[in-house]
Amino acid sequence: MRTVNAKDWQAWYDRIVSTFGYSPEEDQRAADVLSRLLRGRVVPLVRLRKTISSQPVLILGAGPSLEEDLKEMMEVGVLGGFVLVAADGATTAVLHVVKSVPRVVVTDLDGRTHDLLQADNAGALMAVHGHGDNIPMLEQVVPQLVNPIGTTQVQPRPNVYNFGGFTDGDRAVFLATEMDARLIVVAGMDFGLKIGKYSKDKPRSISVKRKKLAMGKALLEWLASRTRVPLYDVTSRSEGIRGFQKITPRETRPLL
Repeated sequence: MRTVNAKDWQAWYDRIVSTFGYSPEEDQRAADVLSRLLRGRVVPLVRLRKTISSQPVLILGAGPSLEEDLKEMMEVGVLGGFVLVAADGATTAVLHVVKSVPRVVVTDLDGRTHDLLQADNAGALMAVHGHGDNIPMLEQVVPQLVNPIGTTQVQPRPNVYNFGGFTDGDRAVFLATEMDARLIVVAGMDFGLKIGKYSKDKPRSISVKRKKLAMGKALLEWLASRTRVPLYDVTSRSEGIRGFQKITPRETRPLL
């Protein structure tokens, strides 16, 4: 049974459209474009499920705490026990701070293209999201990917799935719950007023970015009320996410 059904997600999507003025028609066109680009070359969904199912998953957001959180988890020696899932720009931190490769990247292609392609070429599964504003990037980047999977926030298409979620960070949590993670720990998910350096380099509007983060946090708190997957938060400088147990990196050790 799915954690998020189509009816519940539609209510959230309607709220997103109303809040941000997005075009459902353009979002659907992006899903169609992505489906076409993935034809004959997509990673089977079963491979994504095998990567995450029954595993402890660490999801890395691109918030201001990310680098601090990663370094502390490296110091206590727990990173290797998790399946690492990077939300878009957090891929850069995994590559250059941890000197490793995330197992999964959840991205709408706002992050550094070179780093996203590097992670893909090194074996990361790339859950690429299509929406009305990134169709040119889909057409530019997706043909270069080796391990792509498509996601959307509207009606699914062949090889393009709707797991729920809005921003890259919360969408990664929705994806991991849908893929039956044993437990999920989030780091670098501040959801505050400050934009992290691993987030999109130059957001068009800081106020819109903050509204997006607020929507993402609301979605995670809603998901926490519905899923049986244990949820934890090690983000060092956040006030926490309702439904996620706040713990320290050292306290993740017994979870592994």
